[in-house]
Amino acid sequence: MKLIAGNSNLPLAEAMASYLDVNLMNASIRRFQDMEVFVEINDNVRGEDVFLIQSTSFPANDHIMELLVALDALRRASARRITAVVPYFGYARQDRKPGPRTPITAKLVANLITAAGANRVLTVDLHAGQIQGFFDIPLDHLQASPVLVSDIRSHYRDKNLVIVSPDVGGVVRARSLAKRLDADLAIVDKRREKAGSSEVMNIIGDVDGRDCILFDDIVDSAGTLCNAAEALMQKGANSVSAYVTHGVLSGGAVSRVTSSALKELVITDSIMTTESARQARNIRVVSVAPLLAEAVRRISEESSVSSLFD
Repeated sequence: MKLIAGNSNLPLAEAMASYLDVNLMNASIRRFQDMEVFVEINDNVRGEDVFLIQSTSFPANDHIMELLVALDALRRASARRITAVVPYFGYARQDRKPGPRTPITAKLVANLITAAGANRVLTVDLHAGQIQGFFDIPLDHLQASPVLVSDIRSHYRDKNLVIVSPDVGGVVRARSLAKRLDADLAIVDKRREKAGSSEVMNIIGDVDGRDCILFDDIVDSAGTLCNAAEALMQKGANSVSAYVTHGVLSGGAVSRVTSSALKELVITDSIMTTESARQARNIRVVSVAPLLAEAVRRISEESSVSSLFD
């Protein structure tokens, strides 16, 4: 087993390597003056089982190009098998045609990863499950819920919990978490007039006097979560927290969260946390490095990955 890291999330890659008791491979990923990506693998990988760790987070296009060029370099260096470990799969929100003459970019990126030389993909909490079908190579789709469930149990052990889906589209995800925690489910019914903005319309379920946990896969501008938290408090909730797998937190999201009704926002390290998020009073990070590292071990040993979630 060989591990190599791109530049998108070195702390996560180092944590995975530490868990597996291996060293990250020596590789040089740099830019020419016109920002072309250049990758040089300094260790021998001929006949090796190689795992390339790279989230396609901000700046998404740069990190995708790093991933593709590194895959090509490993393929040309005769690696036996190359697994692209993509904790956060960028462009996943473009998984269908929302209107005429629009792309399905998630499928395009899947094709690019395959064409560049990946033999399989390992990722966490895709925005839409059907994206697994966009790949013509094996894909292992991990769920961060075991990590988040463990954290919820340790911090909200004696609370009267209700799990809340911030929109109708996330009901299946929230219901799964509620079942694990033996908690009730509520839904925020919202209307989105345009991309990046949302208006909370109604709360479906009983939240009065209860501790609410909003559960989602991606927090970007944080507008939806903050609006939902305010609506839940107005409906009599005792407190509102949010658990989200991928903390994109673009633009003014961090300041929006710190000034919101959210008691805390818990995200994973699938995306490298910014300095402003680390300093925020109500943003906390839990690690998916052990989960990813254990999946890597099992893939390398040709053992079951799905049993991680039994």
